[in-house]
Parts: sequence; C-alpha cells; structure tokens
Amino acid sequence: MTRPFRVAIVGAGPAGIYAADLMTKAERDFDLSIDLFDRLPTPFGLVRYGVAPDHPRIKGIINALIKVLDRGDIRLFSNVEYGVDLHLEELTDRYDAVIFSTGCFVDAALDLPGIDLPGSYGAADFVNWYDSHPDVPQSWPLDAERVAVIGNGNVALDVARVLAKQADDMHTTEIPDHVYEGLKSSKVTDVHIFGRRGPAQAKFTPLELRELGAVKDVDLIVYPEDFEFDEGSMQAIESSNQTKQVAKTLTDFTMREPTGAKRRLHLHFLHSPAAILGEDKVTGLRTERMELDGSGGVNGTGSFHDWELDAVYRAVGYAGTQLPQLPFDDRKRVIPNHEGRVVDSDDQTAAAEADVVQGVYTTGWIKRGPVGLIGHTKGDALETIGHILDDRAAGALTDPVYPDESAIIELLESKGVDYADWEGYHRVEAAEKAAGEVEGRERIKLATREAMLAEARGHVTAESVGQPSAGS
Repeated sequence: MTRPFRVAIVGAGPAGIYAADLMTKAERDFDLSIDLFDRLPTPFGLVRYGVAPDHPRIKGIINALIKVLDRGDIRLFSNVEYGVDLHLEELTDRYDAVIFSTGCFVDAALDLPGIDLPGSYGAADFVNWYDSHPDVPQSWPLDAERVAVIGNGNVALDVARVLAKQADDMHTTEIPDHVYEGLKSSKVTDVHIFGRRGPAQAKFTPLELRELGAVKDVDLIVYPEDFEFDEGSMQAIESSNQTKQVAKTLTDFTMREPTGAKRRLHLHFLHSPAAILGEDKVTGLRTERMELDGSGGVNGTGSFHDWELDAVYRAVGYAGTQLPQLPFDDRKRVIPNHEGRVVDSDDQTAAAEADVVQGVYTTGWIKRGPVGLIGHTKGDALETIGHILDDRAAGALTDPVYPDESAIIELLESKGVDYADWEGYHRVEAAEKAAGEVEGRERIKLATREAMLAEARGHVTAESVGQPSAGS
C-alpha cells in the first residue's frame, strides 16, 4: 500500500485552512495527509485576533472554518511555534510539501518625525489588546482626551470606533473584564481620522462606514471643505458601486448637526501626516493640506496645520515578518515566491528554476502582501496547490525521511512541546461560551495563553490527535 502524500501547513488562519480544504477537494488519485500548525493555542489567526469584537457577523467566517476542521481529515497542532519548536529541516524531513501561511500581523512602518514618541501607537498593537491576544499585556494607556488615527481603511475605522464607543456598549461582546475596564477608564473626548486623499479614494467598506454613523452617544463630524471630487474621483464613483456608496454615505454625514454627545468622531480628508509633535510625549500632529490631481491622486499644497492631540494611532496597514531559515523580501515584506513556489531570489518575477526552494510553498498575505479579501486568499491557495500537485506529478519533490503520520508527534513529544489539538480548541470554545452564558453573552474570550492551554490540554496523545487520512 502506498503511503499518503504528506503536507504541512504553517499558520492556521483562513489562508492555511482554505489551502488545506482546497487540497483535500482537489482532483487526485492518491491519499493525502495534512497537518496544520499554529503558534497560538487556537487557530483562525486575524479572524480571531484582528476583527473588532463588535463585528460578530464577520467573525462568522470562523464558523465556516470550524466546519472544515470538524470533518476530521485535517490534523491541528496548536501552540507550536515555527522557528522555536519546529525548524524547516524537521518539517521537510517529515512532509513531501510544506506551505507557509503565517500572514501579516504587525504594523507597517510609517516614516514620520516623532513616530517613536510616547503616545504614538501602532493600530495592530491596540487591536491585539482589545481582541485579547494572549501574547500582549492586558493593560493599555487610555488617558488621552484627543486622539488621531492615521489611515483611511477599515482598520482605522475599527480603531476609531472602539476608541469612541462607550464601554458599556462593548460589554455585550466577547471582551474580557480587563478590556472592558480599560475602555471604561478611557478619557477620550475627540477622535480624529486623517486620510491623505479624498473621500472617493477612501478604502472603507460601505457597511463599516454606515456602522460608524450609528455609534450611540457619538457625534460624527465631517468638514465640507474636505469634500473634493475631481475627474478621477467621479470616474471611480461611476465605475464602482462600493465607491459610490462610500461617497454617498460620507456626503450624507455632512448634513448632520451636532447633538452634544459626550464624544466626537471627526473625519478629515486631504490631510497628509507630516510630523508627530512633542518632545517627551505626543502633543500634536502636523498635517499638510493636499489637493487632488485630476486622476484621483494628490499633491501637497505646502500648507500645514498643527492639531493639538494627546495620542496618535497609525493604521496604515500590516506587514509580514521574516521566518527563520526562509528567504525574505525586505521591501515587499513577503516570502519571495513565484506563484506560491518559494524562491531564494530578489527578483521574484525572473526567478529561475534553480532558485526554487524545493518542496516549500507559501499562500495568503505572507505570499502576496496584506491586501485583498477572503476571496483573494482562496485564489492564492488554488494557485499554490496547483503547483504542488504539478511538482508531485513531475517527480520534483523529494520523499521525506520520516513519512509516517506518527513521526511529527514523536518529534514534538521528544522536545516537550505542549501542543493542543482540534479537540482542545473545542474545549476552549466551550469554556468561553460557558463564561459568556453566566453574563448573558455569547462568549467571553480566555485572555491568556495559560488559561487557553489549561482548557485545551486534556490528555493529548498520539491516539487522540490521530485522524484518518483524507482518501483520494
């Protein structure tokens, strides 16, 4: 009997789980065995730790991912960190193909004077805090009254909305006590969102923007002088229903009158950040007034304005981080690859066959950068999986030294790695739902790695983690 084709996927967020799911469904004439690894005690990546807690319908994506893993033909090894608990050679010795889908979870750099001042924060760090990431401190400084958020995408909206929203309105969500108490202590009165381009170039989705306008006890303030629409803007509005909806919603906001709410949320367009002001801490933000160039781009006018502020959050995107023993493109912040095949070359488009790192692949944001939605992630996975199947058919892959499904378990146990399996996730989920039930909520997140592992651990053995191979 021939052995199953063994695939390891490092990173159990949507990109990794979609890759596993699509591979099991691919047309093939051989048995398949897939193992997922994640450095956190639970899977789902940025869906669990990058989506605001007051967006439960987006977190519904998790339900679809749960169905994939509930089938039982994909094994999960959580709390296993690549580069610490497992190394590349240990994976290639045990699998025919290794896919890296570790995503992007740190803030992209923003080169501004004063960016390192106390009171200047990355949005990803704040998101990790309010999403109860187990590897971040449980306290967050919320003593600022006037706050700026730099960015014109959905993460900027999430950060601004969570800052402006009353803590009691967040208490119905899955946030644990330390997040609720932190938000309740917040002194914020005004939150300013700054975008360097015009309203037609904003990257908000219509639903997120409409939600911003529905936050209770918050006055939404926009500035008519920021509403410029050049020829490029009008073309964008006419050619995209999403852009049209965003522009209409923003224009409707200009008609609002202040109600005297406790907090105010200001939307600014055509203001490019030039410097964060202050000596020992943030005291303000300097922006340059921009003007549209006719094609939807902007040029600086040389006119600057200083805003008195106590804190600045940058929400200008995520960036990939380098993984041990793998090549890395420092400029694009991705694993260099050609259509998902990892290459050891600076020029991914011209990479020669000799540059291909045999048996090593990538998918998701760490493959293409932190842009696009779930649909793009599926397309990434299909492309990568297609090449794995092609490489197998062409005999381009080397047989692993230790191909048995038990080999990885034996290795982890020999190293004393305290891994958790898929049943462990269900135990974490049950504990979170039980905690929520007491307070009339759907769930309350476990906030520490120790608490999650205490629930997940159970008796994880070779027998309990073992799953049948996916048949052909």
